[in-house]
Amino acid sequence: MNDLNVSSFIWGIADDVLRDVYVRGKYRDVILPMTVIRRLDAVLEPTKEAVLRRKAQLDVLGVVNQDAALRRESKEAFYNTSPFRLRDLASRSRQQQLRADFETYLDGFSPNVLEVLEKFRFRNQIQTLVEQDALGFLLEKFLDSSVNLSPYPVLNTDESVKLEGLDNHGMGTVFEELIRRFNEENNEEAGEHFTPRDVVQLMARLIFLPVADAVRPGTYLVYDGACGTGGMLSVAEETLTQLAGDQGKAVSVHLYGQEVNPETYAISKADLILKGEGVEADNMQYGSTLSNDAFPALEFDFMLSNPPYGKSWKADQERLGGKKGVKDSRFVTEHCGDPDYSLITRSSDGQLMFLANLLSKMKRDTPLGSRIAEVHNGSSLFTGDAGQGESNIRRWIIENDWLEAIVALPLNMFYNTGIATYIWALSNRKPAHRRGQVQLIDATQWYTPLRRNLGNKNCELSEADIHRIANAFLSFEETGQSKIFPNKAFGYWKVPVERPLRVEGAEPERAYTAKEIRELKSQAARSESAAPVIKKIHRKGVAPAPLHGLFQATIGGRPAVVEYEPDPDLRDTEQVPLLHKGGIDGFLRREALPYAPDAWYVPDSVKVGYEISFTRHFYQPQPLRPLEEIRSDIIALERETEGLLGEIVY
Repeated sequence: MNDLNVSSFIWGIADDVLRDVYVRGKYRDVILPMTVIRRLDAVLEPTKEAVLRRKAQLDVLGVVNQDAALRRESKEAFYNTSPFRLRDLASRSRQQQLRADFETYLDGFSPNVLEVLEKFRFRNQIQTLVEQDALGFLLEKFLDSSVNLSPYPVLNTDESVKLEGLDNHGMGTVFEELIRRFNEENNEEAGEHFTPRDVVQLMARLIFLPVADAVRPGTYLVYDGACGTGGMLSVAEETLTQLAGDQGKAVSVHLYGQEVNPETYAISKADLILKGEGVEADNMQYGSTLSNDAFPALEFDFMLSNPPYGKSWKADQERLGGKKGVKDSRFVTEHCGDPDYSLITRSSDGQLMFLANLLSKMKRDTPLGSRIAEVHNGSSLFTGDAGQGESNIRRWIIENDWLEAIVALPLNMFYNTGIATYIWALSNRKPAHRRGQVQLIDATQWYTPLRRNLGNKNCELSEADIHRIANAFLSFEETGQSKIFPNKAFGYWKVPVERPLRVEGAEPERAYTAKEIRELKSQAARSESAAPVIKKIHRKGVAPAPLHGLFQATIGGRPAVVEYEPDPDLRDTEQVPLLHKGGIDGFLRREALPYAPDAWYVPDSVKVGYEISFTRHFYQPQPLRPLEEIRSDIIALERETEGLLGEIVY
């Protein structure tokens, strides 16, 4: 029986046993933890007696910390010290006795397995299963002799193989297939925790392919700060191991992840345990990445994430000290001479905070540095005004020259949303030909339609699509779908443009004495009309440059400079590209002063912002219809409506 047949068999258990016990969307609450339990039970069977003997010895000796010794005895990263195997429980006829013994069996698991079961909240299901007389039937199904969930082969009486064993990789495949099917069944919530495998495969190619030849034998750390069910980490490990293996290099990959949703955390940890990667399972941590970083002292070679979009992180912000009180060095850093440069975004959407978290964990002292791929929706490209958190993060990234490319994915790639999504590819070791530049790739039309929609997901990336996108990334050439820009092309100055306060009776052609200014200001408080008033008079020998609200005048035959009082109602804001020829002054001379000769700006009020507009760079206007075609349509409409007015009136 192959992996898919095994997963189909387990899938069928849900319909056989749980149909009248749970609504369909709740099947996973039982099937996923039971799959974990049955597999672990089968793996531990050969060493069960040895573990029980060792447990008894340690108890007699009064040893408290027994975990390491029992792991060694079981030859696995987990164990069970209860007197039962699942097969011992299946014969229990009385439901209450079965419940008691089953709970004793569960209590015997090692702490890492107990944590998984706790996060699955599996014990909450036992009462329901017992009340519906379904627990024994469920155990019998999982112990069915026609399927082998053990890594060891089942033999016939003549010692020939009846059923092949299911190795750790195969078991991982079975479990991931079950996760995928349950996620697709529950597609209304899947997108929050589950990134389609085709998208993950593309992300892995974007971070590994550029350095495939530079990977050396050794140890690499891979991290996902919003790891969900752990799919990104698994694909990353497979991809890196394969790329290294193709070049005859042996690499050791260690996985690290953090997840705040208890069930998906349990799945990620269980998946690694089932694959025989118990040490990696210990690196999966539960909790909020933003407010309770599980790996504050670690740096990682490769990082992938799909953080939640449009999800409030207000509770995390409060735990960190509130918007004004956040001191975490991941989110308040030094940049452009500002030691307290804020990366704090609006509390209503924390997705870019997850990216800031990844960037804080980059390796800075290795030849490869760190490579990052993260999925975002469109708001990360442009939300946030100059000086605000979102814009500051984009500025921090681009001015440090970490952003390699952004790939626009096809619409409807995810299960519960049809919104536009983008993969950001970043590195702190850009190759020489990419330095100082950012590549935008429009891959919105490179997809393969699905035969059957899965919620909002109606297309996928085939292997050919993934290859096409990866090739566009690696080629780094200008095409219709690939455009390359200097870093500063995405930056701008936000310039508040001032106009003089208008008061009745003031004359712009002359300067005023201090007494006259006081009188004019008094009038300004009672009036809403006409002409500029002088705020201050500075007696100086040389007039300053224009466009700063300071103008040369003469008072009592001596040169003076006057500064106009700005009118808040006339204040305007201009967004000036950093690459604009002539800078701010040149822009205002061309775009503002011809229409408002008395306008100026205050340099200290200028802020720098960054935003990325795919629409502007890839917009292709639809060709206008020929006039003859439009004329024919109008004539046809006129014919259709002939007589209608008469019918209405008469």
